[in-house]
Amino acid sequence: MADGMTQLRGTIPVPGGNVWFKRVGGGAGLPLLAVHGGPGLPHNYISSLERLADEREVIFWDQLGCGNSECPSNVGLWTMARSVAEMDAVVQALGLNRFHVFGNSWGGMLAQQYVLDVTSGAVSLTISNSIASIPQFSEIVARLKAELNAATQSAIDRHEAAGTTYSAEYQDAIRTWNETYLCRLLPWPKELQEAYRKSGAEIFETMFGPSDFHIVGTIRSWDVLDRLPEIALPTLVLAGRFDECAPEHMWEMHQRIDGSRFELFESSAHMPFIEEPHRFDQVMRDFLRRHDDV
Repeated sequence: MADGMTQLRGTIPVPGGNVWFKRVGGGAGLPLLAVHGGPGLPHNYISSLERLADEREVIFWDQLGCGNSECPSNVGLWTMARSVAEMDAVVQALGLNRFHVFGNSWGGMLAQQYVLDVTSGAVSLTISNSIASIPQFSEIVARLKAELNAATQSAIDRHEAAGTTYSAEYQDAIRTWNETYLCRLLPWPKELQEAYRKSGAEIFETMFGPSDFHIVGTIRSWDVLDRLPEIALPTLVLAGRFDECAPEHMWEMHQRIDGSRFELFESSAHMPFIEEPHRFDQVMRDFLRRHDDV
C-alpha cells in the first residue's frame, strides 16, 4: 500500500457532526478524492486506491455515521441532500481546487449527484460499480436473486418476511450473495472485513432499508438516469461482469454521458480494485493521467 508515504489525518465539521479524513502520498498528478460506498461502509475497503498515491495525493474520508467519523443517532440526517452537502464541506475544508473524483457503489451515486448539483473544481469523474436508478436496481437485484439456488432464495425471503435476519441461515444466504455479487476473491481481504466491522447500520437501514432486496428508505425513488447527459466532466465508468450493479445498467449510464469511457472487468463483481488489481490500476492511472491537465 502506501507504507512510507506521507499521511495526514484530521477531522472536518460537516452538517450533522465531524468526519475523519486521511490524505496519502503525493506527486505531480492532481489529487484523487475517493468516495466510499454503503451507505455506511467506511473507507477501509477502498484503501487499494493508495496504490495510486505514488503519482498523486489520494484522499479518503469516512462519511458521517461510520468508521472513524462521528456516529450521531439522528435518522433525520440520512438523506442524499445532506450527503451531498457533506461531500461539499469536505472538498471546501481540504481546499480542493482541481481534483479527480472516484466513487464506488453508493459512493458512485453520491459522486453523480455531487457533480450534477454542485459547482466545484472537479476535473474528472470515475463511477465504479454503481447505479443511476434505485427503481432499476431493485429490478436487477430481484432478477439476480432468482438466479441463486432455491434454498438460498428461500432463506432470504423467509427470514426477511419473519424479521429473523439475525439467524445463521439468513447470514449464510447473504454470504452466498456477497461472495457471488460483491467480492469473488476468497477469503475476503482484511480491509474488506474491517470495513464491514466498522460499518454504520443505521445509515444503510434509513437510506436503503433492511437489505438490498427491500429498498424502502429515504433514497428508494432516487433516479438520475435522465440527468446523466448533464455530466460534462470526462467520465470513466467501471463495471464488473458479476456485479449486483449489472454491467448492462452501467453500459446504459455510459451511453448517456457524452464522451465517457466504459471498462468491463470480466473477473470482477463489485470491487475490481480488489478482484482485478493489476488491470484496475492500469485503467485508473491511464484515465487520471489523461485528465490531469484538463
